Amino acid sequence: MRQILSTFMALLAFSTPALAECQGQNLIAALPADQQANLRAEAAKQPYAIGNFWLATKGDQQITLVGTYHFDDPRHSATMTALAPAIARAQILLVEAGPKEQDSLKARMADDPSLIVNTDGPTLPEVLSPEDWQHLSDAAKARGMPAFMVAKFRPWYVSVLLAMPPCSLGTAMPEGLDAQLIQAAKARDLPVQALEPYDTLFSIFGDMTQAEQIDMITSALALEDKSADMAITLADAYFAQEGRLIWEFSKLQALQQPGFTPERVQREFAVMEKSMMTDRNTAWIPVIEAAAAKGPVLAAFGALHLSGDQGVLNLLQARGYKVTQLSLVP
Repeated sequence: MRQILSTFMALLAFSTPALAECQGQNLIAALPADQQANLRAEAAKQPYAIGNFWLATKGDQQITLVGTYHFDDPRHSATMTALAPAIARAQILLVEAGPKEQDSLKARMADDPSLIVNTDGPTLPEVLSPEDWQHLSDAAKARGMPAFMVAKFRPWYVSVLLAMPPCSLGTAMPEGLDAQLIQAAKARDLPVQALEPYDTLFSIFGDMTQAEQIDMITSALALEDKSADMAITLADAYFAQEGRLIWEFSKLQALQQPGFTPERVQREFAVMEKSMMTDRNTAWIPVIEAAAAKGPVLAAFGALHLSGDQGVLNLLQARGYKVTQLSLVP
């Protein structure tokens, strides 16, 4: 299960390494033209499939929404320029995790290492096949982590680490769009509020079985040789404002793995979408509306949360908001 989790991590995870040093090919652009057209046709079936920048209004309430990319990229500079007016008029910035939540997360991890370190169960070399453990050891070494340390990590956390291609590590550039928006908010004393508790993702992963978490590792390892290509593909799709296209491409990637039938892919992606996206979207709506009742809001969160029947934009429209796409051209 979770065959393509590394794709979701790139747009949903809480880590923000830089991708400027990655060299690879866009895997969507490399597909035959008919497959590209089919992917875009599938994406277009969902509401708000294209676009990263939106305005939702109802009466005198005004909510500006931007789908973010949590990894760094020099193209964020132009986006920040385009977002300057929205930052200037906002009374509050809503993000997935603000500075307080990040501090709480660090403090809890320091106080309770068992969140990411398995202190009472078998180590990864004991539960992985010898081949998979060797593959994981090599992948960890490429990321500057000794195998003995990775051996004790919880499987879901290893999957998050594998979502970061080796080419993304060791740079000193600014962080992803979320972090840059938080920095801009601080510069003008704009309040920053989190959309959800700091431990939300821990809860999601904690509900997964050991077997599901191990599957996450083997699935990530299956794409390890394409990690740089995946990084380029995800970034290009994001800056083309085609977030939903990534979802359809992820399904295609899963279908190409042994043992994955269309029915299995549909079933497992539905589970992933519910736990990682739609349940969180639903929980965010009251937070967004409460903030909007007090003045203009700028809400920034992973771009995959925007589209779909249960995406944030469609949920707001269902609650009577008029949703309009805005331009990200400065």
